[in-house]
Amino acid sequence: MFQKVLIANRGEIALRIHRACREMGIRTVAVHSTADSDAMHVRLADESVCIGPPPARQSYLDKHAILSAAAITGADAIHPGYGFLAENADFAAMVEEHGIAFIGPSPEHIRMMGDKITAKRAARAAGIPCVPGSDGPISSEAEARRVAADIGFPVLIKASAGGGGRGMKVATDADALAAALSTARSESKSAFGDDSVYIEKYLSHPRHIEIQVLADTYGNVVHLGERDCSLQRRHQKLLEEAPSPALDPEIRRSIGEVARKAMLAIGYRNVGTLEFLYENGEFYFIEMNTRLQVEHPVTEMVCGLDLVREMIRVAAGEPLGFTQEDVRFTGHAIECRITAEDPVTFAPGPGRIGDYHPPGGLGVRVDSALYSGYRVPPHYDSLVSKLIVHGANRQECLMRLRRSLEEYVIDGIPTTIPLFHRLLDEPEFVRGEYDIHWLEAFVGGHRR
Repeated sequence: MFQKVLIANRGEIALRIHRACREMGIRTVAVHSTADSDAMHVRLADESVCIGPPPARQSYLDKHAILSAAAITGADAIHPGYGFLAENADFAAMVEEHGIAFIGPSPEHIRMMGDKITAKRAARAAGIPCVPGSDGPISSEAEARRVAADIGFPVLIKASAGGGGRGMKVATDADALAAALSTARSESKSAFGDDSVYIEKYLSHPRHIEIQVLADTYGNVVHLGERDCSLQRRHQKLLEEAPSPALDPEIRRSIGEVARKAMLAIGYRNVGTLEFLYENGEFYFIEMNTRLQVEHPVTEMVCGLDLVREMIRVAAGEPLGFTQEDVRFTGHAIECRITAEDPVTFAPGPGRIGDYHPPGGLGVRVDSALYSGYRVPPHYDSLVSKLIVHGANRQECLMRLRRSLEEYVIDGIPTTIPLFHRLLDEPEFVRGEYDIHWLEAFVGGHRR
């Protein structure tokens, strides 16, 4: 087992990794920008190293600074968390080349799944159904028109190297196609340095369902059920739950087995999440995330497993200590992503935290690095807390969530807590009757 893990991230996920390491008797190294010198994970880690100024490209995205910090402190492993360098295949390869363990998938699998076109090809080869669309990047407007005519409008143009909704545009008809194609390419070039895009069929009312997988280096692969991530705004998830209200046990078992067997076929290692659109009883693969997900606590709550601990064990060369038959799902879990944003306009609201009181009690978990007096910096993602609740069933879970939101006090900055209060008063959400477009209509005040 590792003696010292460097945590190449910040905020709540850095604290989450630190806690798992401490419970395993592993020492931790926190890296931080000058804006994060007073962050909670920096205060709690055994050692800390400042790696640069506030801009992420000069600190958390600086591969050489992070590797230097690992060398200076004698870390024998690096956990990337999510975001930043977590899905950077070159970074993973550099880490391994320096004789340090990368706590995550292999560079080859990160590279394979990092390009959405390559990922879809790999998925098809592994027997996973995909959304109808182009087989590769679109080279011209004429080709785009041919593909669109073949699969039918509306179509979705997506960045090959994209994520988070950037480089993604909908064309409802042939007249809108050229502008959507140009805009998607421009956004993709700006965000990812790559303007290649592809086209797929735009589904009208799908659910966003993802399957958590975990694999060791000895050919053992398990799936840990699904998460429903359909409540999204501008392709960003705001609330996730497990199990999905839309799936029955047979469908759940079937798609889980498809995902598990696909990972076994490609020899995958460590954690990963396969993301699908689900409509009219059919699943369509859209992408795979080769890292720990923001919403991983939802799975942990219903499975009783520590995914970060399992990541570390697998990276250290240990086999999984359980099989698919050993995995048991209990109750229902929901996660609310609480951000430092105005709950109506979603304008960012960084600032100093005044009073801070997180909720507690049976079945309540708060993953957050906030504390009274902490200043939320303006330089990074606005996520400041994840409130996760668990109940015997969905109804109990919703009641516990309502109670927890009423208790949660975050003073000094605007947050999205009021938005979740509104959701809990909405009958369609309470009944679980929503799709990936529902929240946009709800926030905009024009539900179907």
